[in-house]
Amino acid sequence: MEKSLLLFIFLSSLQIFTTAQDSTYDSFVKCFAQNKIPNDQIQSILYTPTNPSFTTVLQSYIRNRRFNVSSTPKPTIIITPTAESHISAAVLCAKQLKIQLKIRSGGHDYEGLSYVSDTTFIILDMFNFRKIDIDMKSQTAWVESGALLGELYYRIWEKSKVHGFPGGVCPTVGVGGHVSGAGYGNMLRKYGLTVDHVIDAKIVDANGRVLDRGLMGEDLFWAIRGGGGGSFGVILAYKMKLVTVPETVTVFRLEKTVDQNSTDALVQFQEITHKIDNDLFMRVLLQPITRNRVRSVRTTFIGLFLGDASRLLSVTDSEFPLLGLNKTGCREMSWIDSVLFWGNFDNTTKPDVLLNRNPESVNFLKRKSDYVKTPISKSGLESIFKKMVEIGKVGLVFNSYGGRMDEIPESETPFPHRAGNIFKIQYSMNWNEEGEVADKNYIEQIRDMYSFMKPYVSKNPREAYLNYRDLDIGVTDNGKNSYSQGKVYGVKYFKGNFDRLVKIKSAVDPENVFRNEQSIPTLSFQGRKTRK
Repeated sequence: MEKSLLLFIFLSSLQIFTTAQDSTYDSFVKCFAQNKIPNDQIQSILYTPTNPSFTTVLQSYIRNRRFNVSSTPKPTIIITPTAESHISAAVLCAKQLKIQLKIRSGGHDYEGLSYVSDTTFIILDMFNFRKIDIDMKSQTAWVESGALLGELYYRIWEKSKVHGFPGGVCPTVGVGGHVSGAGYGNMLRKYGLTVDHVIDAKIVDANGRVLDRGLMGEDLFWAIRGGGGGSFGVILAYKMKLVTVPETVTVFRLEKTVDQNSTDALVQFQEITHKIDNDLFMRVLLQPITRNRVRSVRTTFIGLFLGDASRLLSVTDSEFPLLGLNKTGCREMSWIDSVLFWGNFDNTTKPDVLLNRNPESVNFLKRKSDYVKTPISKSGLESIFKKMVEIGKVGLVFNSYGGRMDEIPESETPFPHRAGNIFKIQYSMNWNEEGEVADKNYIEQIRDMYSFMKPYVSKNPREAYLNYRDLDIGVTDNGKNSYSQGKVYGVKYFKGNFDRLVKIKSAVDPENVFRNEQSIPTLSFQGRKTRK
């Protein structure tokens, strides 16, 4: 009797859920038709859970397995637009039907904000918008938001062997999210951020209008270059200015352990990394390892130098001798081959691998970020190493600052973390075990490490990088207290630029159509909740 009752309740709930989904779908079909989208196009771009391709479409751009389990909330509809009119209709219909719209370009957002919510939601997936137009006469590129960084780098290489673009090193990251969150890569010290080279954009606003820089105005154009495009509209494309690269660049990867003087080398790294030749970018990986049954921390120095090995060695020998770099540790190559090196491809890999839109593996993961303005002492580093060994799996990544970053004002774009930083820290935790127990265990480890690092990093506020999304630092339910909630994380991501972003948001999207758990709040909006 009890089992029969439970089955009845389950089937009744399933029927209610399915009916609600069908109702939402029918409402969207009707709304799309009212916006003059032909029925055959509607049927080809709208997916519901009953569609055999729904799961494949949903999972194709999930890059964090934490949000790809059976208990993960699923969208009611996935929209895969192939024309600008489809996007305008999606925005207007979501607005009319008061349903949360999640916008996904590459799916690398660390907290799944582009494809997960605890309220009824739909996904606008931009993967069909991936056209790339390179104009070598003007040395510019129009790049649609669903294109991936690897595709962009490949298309530049097709046209020129002495041009590149200062974006991220992971080739499967989507252009839309990467650029709208500021973006950086291993040419940061020479050329600054990705957004520092954006000269135009196309966006669909909250009223369904397609706007370029001239039509949207300079305030909105400023906001979508580092303030997160998903708070202001749907990014269609960015126009970017390419940069020049030498025919020969040099890379290196040098591992050191504590008994190989890694701590002293790391002390010296902090003293020089933001002041050294701007052609040199260095990344340091700190990873807990076991050697001969003894736990310790391995330090790996990875570098890109925009020049040949001889000139690189003249720089490191004089300014960073404790690195211990020599000729055999250097690899000279073309810029496109350095893209493959930083993407962790082997020496025989050809550039066309950058056209592969599927990463080799997808892990459960959690990331956090910090900024370091004062060198950490040797005793401080030793304490950090000890803590890393104690915790177990958390890795730290140090990314060099200085150079061009010191020359651009904090207010130039929404991204404020410019001058005064020695390096940025990314906290990294990957795991393969599925389940809430594993998630809780590993996330607690990275939170423990983050808490331990408080004395060594920026203060008032403790700064964070928007593209390393971290819901631990604050969320909004997009209700009546959205401004006060948003300010908690907003000042960490944007510092003094936060209130300008709020003012722009309030002007261009007063009904808060474009919202998520860490979106820019609007002063005029009351109500509507999203995932806490």
